[in-house]
Amino acid sequence: MTLIPISDAITLLVSNAPIYTNQLGGDGGWTSYIGLFSMALFFVMIFYGQRIQSRMMIRDVESSLHKLRFIKDEGRKTAIETLKEAGKPTVDISSRVDRCLDYFTIGPQSMDPAGIVAKLDHILEVRDQRLLDEVRLMAPQCDDVQLHNMENTLEAAMALTYLYKVVRHYYIQGKKTMSLYVIMQLQMVLPLVMKEAEAFSAALTAFSFGQPIGDSVGPLIAGKLMHGYEAHKVYKDCVVATVPFEGRTALVMKAEGPGGNVGKPGDAIEAVIEENEGKIAMLVMIDAGLKLEGETVGDIAEGVGSAIGGPGVDAFKIEEKLVKYKIPINAVIIKEDIGDAVAPMRKEIHDAADKAIERVRELVLERTKEGDTILIFGVGNSIGIGQ
Repeated sequence: MTLIPISDAITLLVSNAPIYTNQLGGDGGWTSYIGLFSMALFFVMIFYGQRIQSRMMIRDVESSLHKLRFIKDEGRKTAIETLKEAGKPTVDISSRVDRCLDYFTIGPQSMDPAGIVAKLDHILEVRDQRLLDEVRLMAPQCDDVQLHNMENTLEAAMALTYLYKVVRHYYIQGKKTMSLYVIMQLQMVLPLVMKEAEAFSAALTAFSFGQPIGDSVGPLIAGKLMHGYEAHKVYKDCVVATVPFEGRTALVMKAEGPGGNVGKPGDAIEAVIEENEGKIAMLVMIDAGLKLEGETVGDIAEGVGSAIGGPGVDAFKIEEKLVKYKIPINAVIIKEDIGDAVAPMRKEIHDAADKAIERVRELVLERTKEGDTILIFGVGNSIGIGQ
């Protein structure tokens, strides 16, 4: 069988139009042209269909990439303006901000996993301190509260820059290779990427003005419980207050506010447990939890385990100490979307705080006895939430 070029095939179809017209039952009218067009389109789609589909997907990705670039540029602009306004720098900080936006962290070598938690903890500690020092250099007039807020603002701008560069990378790769599968995968994840980008964009506003975010609901609950009682610092950027609670003694902890701060919950909980010689009857952790689609923002759920995000260093330290002293751990989470977690706190999340306190009260009454000492930690970013 001899193959002929597609251009010759279309010419052959046109020259034999009467044959196909008779087969279609027409008399040479418009129906014959519809048939010819359909057959020509069929041949075109066989040879060029995938390329046409790829170009349509590329245009769709291009549109999202332009939007992502605008969000990224606005994030950079907000970070620079906020640092200038709060820190009163004497020199132009634009180039230094640009340098920070490309800041990266290399994880520890995991080929031999022994001791990897300590290595990761050290690297994260160095990263946080380095970023804080950078902000201090760019905003010398900021106090400690503003300093942490500026650091959070810069980190949100860094996240937007990273998202944009990753999407741009796969867009260019797909466009160069015209690979349908590279472009298709990028197009499929773009709605989730854009949702995350819009969330970080909203976070910039919250951090620059020092407003509580959705992730602040844990510290908000802890702040309500310790209100009116003296709080003292226990470990890096964490505070604890001794509060009478339903005939028990509650040691209520949170990251120190109102600056944008998450503290070091793992080390703080370790220190308090050791200080009380393991006589803690129960640990209750309260945190924001990612809801599933269809669930309502502000719903409350109970469970067991370390309710804390991050790379796992803090959870590891907490679990090690709990195992040593056989302390039961319970968790209460307030459900919210990923966009709610970093955006200014919604009313539904704020209203859920009192309901969560009632749930903690029930948990304490059911699982402990009078005279016990319990530890309650409100996990999350304490921005806008004091003690």
